[in-house]
Amino acid sequence: MKLRAFLAVVLPAFLFWTAQSRACTTAVISGKYTVDGRPLLLKHRDTGHLQNKLVYFTDGKYAYIGLVNADDSLAAKVWAGVNSAGFAIMNSASYNLNTGDTTKIKDREGYLMKRALQVCATLADFERLLDTLAKPLGVEANFGVIDAQGGAAYYETSNWSYTKFDANDPRTAPFGYIIRTNYSYTGERENDKGIIRYQTAAELFYRAAQTSNLSYRFLLQDVSRCLYHSLTGTDLAENLPSVKDNPLFVPFRDYIPRYFSASTVVIQGVKKGESPDLATMWTVLGFPLTSVAIPVWVAGGDMLPSILKADYPQNAPLCSAALNLKSRCFPMKRGNGKYYLNWPALLNREGEGILQKLRPVENAVLEKAEAYLSRWRNRGIRKDEIRAFYTAVEKSVRNSYRQLFGIEMR
Repeated sequence: MKLRAFLAVVLPAFLFWTAQSRACTTAVISGKYTVDGRPLLLKHRDTGHLQNKLVYFTDGKYAYIGLVNADDSLAAKVWAGVNSAGFAIMNSASYNLNTGDTTKIKDREGYLMKRALQVCATLADFERLLDTLAKPLGVEANFGVIDAQGGAAYYETSNWSYTKFDANDPRTAPFGYIIRTNYSYTGERENDKGIIRYQTAAELFYRAAQTSNLSYRFLLQDVSRCLYHSLTGTDLAENLPSVKDNPLFVPFRDYIPRYFSASTVVIQGVKKGESPDLATMWTVLGFPLTSVAIPVWVAGGDMLPSILKADYPQNAPLCSAALNLKSRCFPMKRGNGKYYLNWPALLNREGEGILQKLRPVENAVLEKAEAYLSRWRNRGIRKDEIRAFYTAVEKSVRNSYRQLFGIEMR
């Protein structure tokens, strides 16, 4: 095959795979519109790096917790995180900001977010960082940011400039939230990616806003695990199949959760005047449909739950367990099998699907965390109680995966 013909076939396929594996569904919500008055960040992460972990860092002005690729030996790039000042950041890749830009440097988003967590306490600090970093930045992304002063905004950022979208400005966000998938409003329309996922999220957020339900649980359980498809109208949470039937495969493309979904992070900030120690990073490590959310706090220091972390080159036990269960949902390994979900393995009429079994496990974790947070908001957070919470939750989650699925977390 001649080189030109080869590239005509292979290059578009490679670019399609790259776009699919670096796609995310994200949102920023002003605390003025959430159920408890605290701002929220959502990052539903789609990536080819399916093994993720959490890392506690003390290499900057502020300590911070970051979501990191397990194969990043130096933990040099962070894909979402929160620091001891209550500053939090995440991103979604954009594919329409650097159109026509021939700059060689690229894929620097993870480095930029790590630097922001090291040195930023406020949105103003982040803007100064963007202003002063050498150009070209090597990025093409929508950065979502919140801080402990009530700030909540997106920054659509190219190699050379950025545009701020303020979630506290009713002209920009009339219902207090902004959604971004894989395109930017300031970019070129013909290169938009993630339009179907955007529309799905837009419908979910609009209903939640109208019913005063913009909460961290809504983001974790209703958005990140939404099985409704806005283009086809298909909802895999309805008219469930029987587990007693043979495996039933359904197309699984352009839902918010997808084969390349690797984690979900919801960062719940603090009200103005609250201690930034209370900023909570609710983390679903691994495939979101087969994992559970566990909250972490920077104030707990380096004693993160062991199922969420790992020394290189090991993998985080919860992430590996979630990927183990994911393989039951996608047992077809050849060809395009990754785009066909074994529906009854996930949800079925008998209530024996993976997602159905995990929901009570996760709810127990969230309820326990909410009880601790209520106490801490009244009298201050305590490190010994964070340790007690981590120990109890880790034991419960380990036991649940063993008893429900026969999976040992090692």
